[in-house]
Amino acid sequence: MYLTIKETAEYLELDEAKIRAFVLQGKIRAVYDGKQYLINKDQFSTHLEQMEKYREMIQEYLREPLPEDIDVKDED
Repeated sequence: MYLTIKETAEYLELDEAKIRAFVLQGKIRAVYDGKQYLINKDQFSTHLEQMEKYREMIQEYLREPLPEDIDVKDED
């Protein structure tokens, strides 16, 4: 499925100008049909999956309890 720059910006939740710059710099592959750039949506699926895994790893790390400090002495 091909998306326009505007649709891609909405899909990735980024600014249109940033998407346009990425296309012109060659960081995002696109096809120019004479009027507009068309971007294949599937090229982002791997990146988005990796970002989701990274978010899950961070959440898992943040849920772990802090270990007891071995320097703390019980003074009772």
